[in-house]
Amino acid sequence: MEKYFFRASAEDFKKIPGSPIAYWVSDRVRRLFSFPQINKIGVTRRGLQTGDKDKFIRNWVECSAKKIEWKDLDKREVTYSKAKWFRFNNGGDFRKWYGNLYLVVNWKNDGIAIKKQANSIIPNEDLYFKSAICWSRLTSGLIAFRLHNKGVLPGDLTPCFYGDNLFYLMAYLNSRAAKFLLDIINPTLTKTVGDVAKIPVLSTIRHGKSIPKYVANIIKSYKLDWDSYETSWDFQQLPLLNPEHHKPTLKETYATVRKHWHEMTQETKRLEEENNRIFIKAYGLEDELTPDVPLSEITLTCNPYYRYPDTQKKKYTDEEREAMLLTDTMKELISYAIGCMMGRYSLDEPGLIYARSGNEGFDPSRYRQFPADEDGIIPVTDIAWFEDDATNRFLEFIKTAWPKEHLEENLKFVADALKPKRNETPEDTIRRYLSTSFYKDHLKTYKKRPIYWLFSSGKQRAFQCLVYLHRYNEATLSRMRSAYVIPLQGKIIARLEYLKGEINAAATASARNKLQKEMDAL
Repeated sequence: MEKYFFRASAEDFKKIPGSPIAYWVSDRVRRLFSFPQINKIGVTRRGLQTGDKDKFIRNWVECSAKKIEWKDLDKREVTYSKAKWFRFNNGGDFRKWYGNLYLVVNWKNDGIAIKKQANSIIPNEDLYFKSAICWSRLTSGLIAFRLHNKGVLPGDLTPCFYGDNLFYLMAYLNSRAAKFLLDIINPTLTKTVGDVAKIPVLSTIRHGKSIPKYVANIIKSYKLDWDSYETSWDFQQLPLLNPEHHKPTLKETYATVRKHWHEMTQETKRLEEENNRIFIKAYGLEDELTPDVPLSEITLTCNPYYRYPDTQKKKYTDEEREAMLLTDTMKELISYAIGCMMGRYSLDEPGLIYARSGNEGFDPSRYRQFPADEDGIIPVTDIAWFEDDATNRFLEFIKTAWPKEHLEENLKFVADALKPKRNETPEDTIRRYLSTSFYKDHLKTYKKRPIYWLFSSGKQRAFQCLVYLHRYNEATLSRMRSAYVIPLQGKIIARLEYLKGEINAAATASARNKLQKEMDAL
């Protein structure tokens, strides 16, 4: 039992900032707290608290891109900006190095509306829009430090460190060594500015002049990963459509992309472990820590071990994770195709093409390879009533993005990932997904702030369509009624008349029952 018995002096506790009851800490570790703290080389500060998040904060995709300030401005330059919305960093999931950037805040006219809000808290305004190292104040047990770009305003849920040599210091903060010392200072799930300010820092870090190349490479990988998904404001194109990975068939293309993701994950793991080795050795913590980083802590979205973590209720196999990654990648392809149909994206140009408001300034000439929908209304019905419905347009998209001679093979690859039902054709599976599940996934992707709005006739889904919020205007509803709803009613009536004749002519009871079932549904 001796190994579970500790002796510690009350004076020893005082050597650690805040005097936590860390009785297990060795003398060598305790001596580390005699080094200067992070607050000697910079400042850790809280960010903006608006007082009414629903009024002042948006997901960036909800806003007209024309009203968002995209330039990396400093505080003085922001004062002269005419924009209403400014990029905002406020909390987010466990993710290291770069990411969790998808919000904007109303800071028009230097935040005058927020400043008038009675319960707003606006601390350290002079530091707003500066480059910084940030972290999510509320954690799930693991803390992660990320780059906070110039031109981004910090929120209360994302405290920041401001100072010099940010890459070098972030390498230390994301190491096992810094986490070990921070957990001694405060072992709880909330990591405040005061806690991080107390982390001891070696002089080699405090006076480091060069940016370690491996740190720049890690951040580059994390930014590339973050920007590979629609929710990033720097999204350019799907990896599946990147010429570097693009192959004649979707199956070959996915295999190439998956290989790239695997290599990027493994290289990032190697670099993060090298980073741990450097700082564990520098702080003399070889007896306390190992440099190993489990795959679940390589926080790249393309890494299935991070994206689909084990839970208490479910432990995933490698095969299950690969299947989920394939399914989600095909769903992302469908989502991007819908974006091209709506005019948000184009196969002719990378990045965001149209995200203004009211269909104002929409330019059809920017969609030559795959024309955008004329009115931004896309039917998603479970029966092929319209030539321009989402399913037919998706088939057209695949035929455009990949050689048309491989269309059937490519559609089957997509459908197989969506878990087809027995006797379904690939087109049937894709149609079922679009009519029943796409919108649920869209809500999840965009955190219940959809950019494609679902209009539905009700539970039976006789008529459903998606409308792009940035193209919605005063003519949208009347157009929907005249071009889709009234014609659909006519088609249903005609179909009912046809089924009546078929039922009367049916040779068997089973044939009559099948026709009657369809008639009853209509």
